[in-house]
Amino acid sequence: MQRPPTDDRRRLDPAPPPGHRPSGDPPPDRAPRPTDDEVRHLVRTLLHEDPTGPTDRAAPAAPDDAPRVRAVTEGGEFFTWWVGARHVLRMAPDRATSARLTRELRLRELVRRHVGVPVPASAAAGTWNGALAHTLDHRLLGASGEDAPVSAAGESDLAALLSGLREASAKDAHALGLPRTPPRSLDELRAGARHAAWLLVPDREFDVAGLARLTPRAVAQLAPRSGEVVVHGDLKGEHLRVTGDGHVCGVLDWTDAFVGDPAEDIGGLCISVGAPAAVRAATLAGYGARECLRGLWLARCDTVIRLADRLHGSDDSPVPLLRTQLARAWEPILLELLSADD
Repeated sequence: MQRPPTDDRRRLDPAPPPGHRPSGDPPPDRAPRPTDDEVRHLVRTLLHEDPTGPTDRAAPAAPDDAPRVRAVTEGGEFFTWWVGARHVLRMAPDRATSARLTRELRLRELVRRHVGVPVPASAAAGTWNGALAHTLDHRLLGASGEDAPVSAAGESDLAALLSGLREASAKDAHALGLPRTPPRSLDELRAGARHAAWLLVPDREFDVAGLARLTPRAVAQLAPRSGEVVVHGDLKGEHLRVTGDGHVCGVLDWTDAFVGDPAEDIGGLCISVGAPAAVRAATLAGYGARECLRGLWLARCDTVIRLADRLHGSDDSPVPLLRTQLARAWEPILLELLSADD
């Protein structure tokens, strides 16, 4: 049996995926979380379209007829509330996040006319706590993609999403402030995944033999060759809205979007809906085998690295979710099944 490498580095990911934000202490300019009363007052002002209403932290409590608000604990980097049954409020806690939220609002209008799935629309937007951005969005219907499976019709929806992002002008998106992100090195990612895989051997979480299929020759063949496109950058299951019959009825959270490698979104779909469904959707969108396989292996390496970093590093993501994402990305696709039969 081959001995595992002796490299004991704590850093597992040689090239963090787009959208990755390491955990740590909050920035010093982070605003304090608003109270429910302050949120009610802000929302009441927005819904009544009263531009003179106060929106700072000194606002008094709202009266009894204020809209019902409920904090969203999984709001991520934003302060997030459900507002009644039809709206969701996101408030940027610091200047950097505020800039990204403002950019997202502009990007949504750019991609809306290209992608074939609903994109959130803002009922009202503005600033709070001085100059931090907020948006009151209309809620999209459907369940989280983590809880509802995508049907064949839903795969067609995802194909429309991918093809629409390719049709949207990358030049215009960059002019809106989207960063240009160079393609990640699959060779470096493969090295990081091999190291992570050996860390998982004692935990019986992963079979290192699976990575043997990603040979140096395959890495060279899967070098990025497609042009730059608009990339959502965070197509995990919770950002997909899915109907009871498996249609994709919305795509949320465009804050991590960038201009770059389309294989990143194919890889994101491998993690959220499974490798076979993601590859079928990408093929329907017009992507060839190279882009599909590159996205597949980006996802596979990422999921191994993230699980190892959770169990042996500093990541704090839920372990069951990471295991589920790893299982989805490592589902065999048709090409692999045919090769095994041969």
